[in-house]
Amino acid sequence: MSKSMSPVDIKPEQVAAEVAALGEKLARGAKLFQDVRNEDVAIATTPKDEIWRQDKVTLHHYRPVADTKVKTPVLIVYGLIGRYTMADLQEDRSLVRNLLNEGVDLYVVDWGNPSRADRWVTIDDYVDGYLAECVREICERHGVERINLLGICEGGVFTTCYAALYPDTVESMVLTITPIDFHGDTVENRLGHGFINLWTRSLAPEDIDRLIEAHGTLPGDFMGSIFSMMTPMRTMLKYNLDLLEVVDDEKKLLNFLRMEKWIADRPHHPGEAAKQWLKDLYQDNKLVKNELELGGRRVDLGNITCPVLNVYAKDDHIIPPATSRALGGKVGTSDYTELPLPGGHVGVFVGGKSQGLLGPGIAQWLMDHQQD
Repeated sequence: MSKSMSPVDIKPEQVAAEVAALGEKLARGAKLFQDVRNEDVAIATTPKDEIWRQDKVTLHHYRPVADTKVKTPVLIVYGLIGRYTMADLQEDRSLVRNLLNEGVDLYVVDWGNPSRADRWVTIDDYVDGYLAECVREICERHGVERINLLGICEGGVFTTCYAALYPDTVESMVLTITPIDFHGDTVENRLGHGFINLWTRSLAPEDIDRLIEAHGTLPGDFMGSIFSMMTPMRTMLKYNLDLLEVVDDEKKLLNFLRMEKWIADRPHHPGEAAKQWLKDLYQDNKLVKNELELGGRRVDLGNITCPVLNVYAKDDHIIPPATSRALGGKVGTSDYTELPLPGGHVGVFVGGKSQGLLGPGIAQWLMDHQQD
């Protein structure tokens, strides 16, 4: 084949230059890796103080950084499958810091690291026990009867249940990326969205029982592998192509490592609570049907009479938007607002675009709904 007909015009000198540039980039990256210390990739660094503890659960109060504009304190409630530290990943990508900067008086509950010893801890215990005690503690500290709740993902399910069971103690509720209709993925049926919904519905109830009986928990590393399988190509490529892209850029590399640190910190899910989560919610969809029972009482979403802000990510493949938006027709209040944001399940918290939308949007909504 003649040179003019060659589909690729390869210039040896250009190839040599690119190989040399790659070698230099990898050398700089290796030096950065060598110099990185644990404190350089610390996450959840916003100053806070522990004010209450019970078993493995702790309640923290963030130190204020601005004049208080939202008088009623806000309690952040994350789920059990991940860690609340995602809401405070790094200084410039932190829902916590953004809310504090807006004058929100902020608390967070840390569920700790459940083990096999917590085999029989239930969602009932988390909602009627730990969460109720956190609310009581905050109310006593501030001399108020109601607080604001900010639930994230599974934590949003906890706050939803709590608001339905204890409506007189909730002034307003903000939900973010929270599943309500666990079969809502069938409404949109978007390719690649709702994998966990499909996977969970495919399990036989007795297989779930065997999994919990074998481990005493829903293992964190097991759920980590499930999340990885939801985006297999992304999982495979991030440690070569994505990492290679940022390996010699200190700021971007540290950001990458902080995210990986959060992903790796996957706590175990208490056994009995996991069975309720997988069977009562994902399989039987009891929450949206008002059939879920906690502490011998039925969770009726119609009992939620406080103002509600429901934030969802438009490209969330873990919690498809329809699973969250189902709440709108179920609550017992007309003061219901939805805030759709660009991004995915985690990106809505740590993505660059969301930093000027999520925190300020929540804070403004809270200010607009303050009670005299």
